[in-house]
Amino acid sequence: MDCQLHRHVCPGLVVNIQRSNGLIHKATVKTVSVERSSVSVEWVEGGAIKGKEIDIDDVLTINPELAELPAADVKENLPLQENVTVQKEKRRTTLSKIPAPREAMRGRSRMSVITESQCSLQENEMGVDPCTSTQTRNNSSVPAGQTRTSRTSCAPEASVTNVNGNTEDHLPAARMSSSVSPVRRKSNIVKEMEKMKNKREEKRAQISEIRTKRAQEFDSSCPNWEFARMIKEFRATLDCQPISITDPIEEHRICVCVRKRPLNKQELLKKECDVITVPSKCVLLVHEPKQKVDLTKYLDTQAFRFDFSFDESSSNEMVYRFTARPLVETIFEGGKATCFAYGQTGSGKTHTMGGDFSGKAQNASKGIYAFASQDVFLLLNQPRYRNQNLQVYVTFFEIYNGKVFDLLNKKAKLRVLEDGKQQVQVVGLQERQVTCAEDVIRMIEMGSACRTSGQTFANASSSRSHACFQILLRQRGKLLGKFSLVDLAGNERGADTSSADRQTRMEGAEINKSLLALKECIRALGQNKSHTPFRESKLTQVLRDSFIGTNSRTCMIAMISPGMSSCEYTLNTLRYADRVKELSPHNGGGETRNQMETEDEEGTCAEGLGLQYNLSKDDDEDISPHMSNFREAMTQINEREEKLVEQLKELRQRMATELDYLLGITEQPDYDLETFVSRAKYFVEESSRNFLSVRETLDALGAAMQLEEQASKQMRWWKP
Repeated sequence: MDCQLHRHVCPGLVVNIQRSNGLIHKATVKTVSVERSSVSVEWVEGGAIKGKEIDIDDVLTINPELAELPAADVKENLPLQENVTVQKEKRRTTLSKIPAPREAMRGRSRMSVITESQCSLQENEMGVDPCTSTQTRNNSSVPAGQTRTSRTSCAPEASVTNVNGNTEDHLPAARMSSSVSPVRRKSNIVKEMEKMKNKREEKRAQISEIRTKRAQEFDSSCPNWEFARMIKEFRATLDCQPISITDPIEEHRICVCVRKRPLNKQELLKKECDVITVPSKCVLLVHEPKQKVDLTKYLDTQAFRFDFSFDESSSNEMVYRFTARPLVETIFEGGKATCFAYGQTGSGKTHTMGGDFSGKAQNASKGIYAFASQDVFLLLNQPRYRNQNLQVYVTFFEIYNGKVFDLLNKKAKLRVLEDGKQQVQVVGLQERQVTCAEDVIRMIEMGSACRTSGQTFANASSSRSHACFQILLRQRGKLLGKFSLVDLAGNERGADTSSADRQTRMEGAEINKSLLALKECIRALGQNKSHTPFRESKLTQVLRDSFIGTNSRTCMIAMISPGMSSCEYTLNTLRYADRVKELSPHNGGGETRNQMETEDEEGTCAEGLGLQYNLSKDDDEDISPHMSNFREAMTQINEREEKLVEQLKELRQRMATELDYLLGITEQPDYDLETFVSRAKYFVEESSRNFLSVRETLDALGAAMQLEEQASKQMRWWKP
């Protein structure tokens, strides 16, 4: 700020100020701060004296006439009040408009006199410097007909022709018009805003240039090439040491591992971005793409630790070597072993367990089913087991919507009951004896062809049932050991099934319920709990003996998809698998996290699976009302459906027996007609009561279906 302008604003000066609400009113200047370029003003409002500090630039903006005033001649020796008085007196003298003496106007034309009077008036109004005004007045005394050249040298001069034809010079053109306002200076705020704007534009230009250069290095047709570049740069900083076939095999009672499949054809055509990195044999990284509020893209890398981690280059043989193979010898020692393949639909579970698929053609010899069978027969031929009269049997069944079907017996429906010793028995399940690995492969192919499949959001032909292939080892007819290999149905979120038809919703509800029950059973086995919640689902009920006993071992293979579009489902799968054993990713040991952290993540795991089938009663309070209604409706549907089926079967059996008896009476030549009529009447009345009971069950089933329909619609709009 020019010091000359500071002198225009002095204590005691009355100026216009603008309030924060836009109101403009008069105020008196109290102090002037040259260092801060501000003034303090006061005014009276409502009988009270108020004040504020204002920037001098803002004062001059609202009071442009201050910039036109001559600089105040402040005397250093005079007191402040006298200085104020002197400044006011000089300002009044400057602003007074005194006409020129008559002697000075003699010999001039009328036009020249008028013009110079106007110029003098404009000088006074615009606050011309005293020295400049004196010089102008001196020049005005030059005789008519001469040209005045000694004017103010700071601006170009204008000329006026008088009535005698002589040219006279006057004030600059800017002073000839009283409507022209003085140039206003920009405030500091405006200057700072302009600087910020320029910096933003420069930064945007730099970012655009950087993006253009980076786009040339990557395939710009890829929709997520920026994330692909960030992932590539991140991987370049890692020292990856993936699992090798020569690594030692570690035995675990509960083994949890993860397998990443390669990008499939559909993902390659869409140019999907691979967001999974396997830096070592135990750690897996998920690069979750995210975006800030200012649209800046970044990666949220999350680490998970498991017993084994397999990348996309790992074959089925390598996966089998570290997962299911250590469990084979368990059944020869009289134990129970179980191996699960878990993951979302389309993640490669059936490929891992059942073998390679080319369309509908299956090569079962390349799956874990066949590898385990081959090792069983290899051990069976060893000298220590050769003379023990061991026989190998296989069973193959599926669990669909809570019902069990025999895949080796034309998909016959089976019943799951508990005997007097509280042992779970699958009534009617056929066991096929096999003598070599080739027999096993034929059984696998026959059963896989009958398995229930359906269309999901991720796969046009997805397995919608849990397929359980069991290898039974019997010694003189008595069960010695059992190896259960389970290809679990793909998990889904509730948001993916809530808008589907009732059959699909029921499939998803039953699948997710059984998966959560399975997790709790495996955790109970690993923590040696006294209670195992195996009755929570048909899957865990059938596999009850695999979770009980000191000689029981379990392995879970979590299958994940590497594509960016499957990132959310992949994280849900990994969180589920992580909850089974809870290995810390930040150290090399098997340290588990504290109890508070695991309890907080329980709801997240259930939410990811979609239906929040928490098995703990303490978690029921956290379930939404819509979710609770849906769960209750599903339970009622399953119970009343089973009840209805049992009633119809019983009714058919009674009616067939009674009708055969009545018709048999009529075949006799001398039957008693009264007895026949009485028996037939009783049959009709009894049948009516039975039909009425069936009708009540049907009505209850219909009400449960309506409740499920309403709850699913409410879930569709509810966001947890």
